[in-house]
Amino acid sequence: MTSAQIKPSFTVSSSSLGAIKRRFIISLNILYVIGVIIAIYQIFTHQVGWFEMAMFLSMTICSSLGVTVGYHRHFSHKAFKAHPIVRIVLGIFGSMAGHGSLIAWVSVHRCHHQYSDQPGDPHSPRLDGDDMSGKLRGLWHAHLGWLLDDNLPNSLIFAKDLIQDKPIVVVNRLYPLWLILGFLLPSVIGGVVTHTWYGVMQGFIWGGLVRQGWTFHSGCTINSIVHVFGQRFLSSHDHSKNNIWLAIPTFGEGWHNNHHAFPHSAKFGLKWWQIDLGYGLIKVLQWIGLAWDVKIPSYEMIEAKKIA
Repeated sequence: MTSAQIKPSFTVSSSSLGAIKRRFIISLNILYVIGVIIAIYQIFTHQVGWFEMAMFLSMTICSSLGVTVGYHRHFSHKAFKAHPIVRIVLGIFGSMAGHGSLIAWVSVHRCHHQYSDQPGDPHSPRLDGDDMSGKLRGLWHAHLGWLLDDNLPNSLIFAKDLIQDKPIVVVNRLYPLWLILGFLLPSVIGGVVTHTWYGVMQGFIWGGLVRQGWTFHSGCTINSIVHVFGQRFLSSHDHSKNNIWLAIPTFGEGWHNNHHAFPHSAKFGLKWWQIDLGYGLIKVLQWIGLAWDVKIPSYEMIEAKKIA
């Protein structure tokens, strides 16, 4: 997508900030590649055990839930209300996933919904032509390329409510700290559990590098793959699709057609067999009184949107 395809009145553009952002994204992805190479070597040399898997899974659960439950369902769509401490924790966990600061992410996502798969969508894979070359360019742009652009949706337009929320503004400003915490925390845990520097290194590799590379790129597939590959069961004004293969790795985000049909629903998996781990957390929070006003479409609303 070219900058001309994004509505200029809704974007901010800065070549200097864009250069910093590009260096930041490229540096992070180089770290992810290094981490994955080390991880593959360790797997084939039998250096991976329960500790490495525990670090990877626990940190993945925290950061992935922070994105889907916090960044996405709560902050972007106000699909449920939550206790202030829960909101802050979800914002910190989401920040550790490396997808950007909370307010910037919300601005991008709300802009995406307003112009989904149309000119103005920051990361649609559908605007570069229908030939094979255009489709490949679109997938690249939606997955990572848009992050290297100078243009971003204006938070003063798309996230004014969060800019006026003082605790969330603090969480947003401390984004670099939370990102570092995502590497530091598993490293410290590794040292405490094993009492060795080797444990520190393994915590950093598996709970930090490998985990963040996984959460970053699994999240990016929701921008790219599920707007191209999958099934559509519900009517929506875009090309969003459900993709069962991505539903569990993304904690429910793979039910993307469901989400675009009902953006303000806290529940993405609308059928009994559609596993939605993010909604599971919301139900737990609701049960213990830390979440309320949970929005879910009725049976009649779902039936009315079914594609014949």
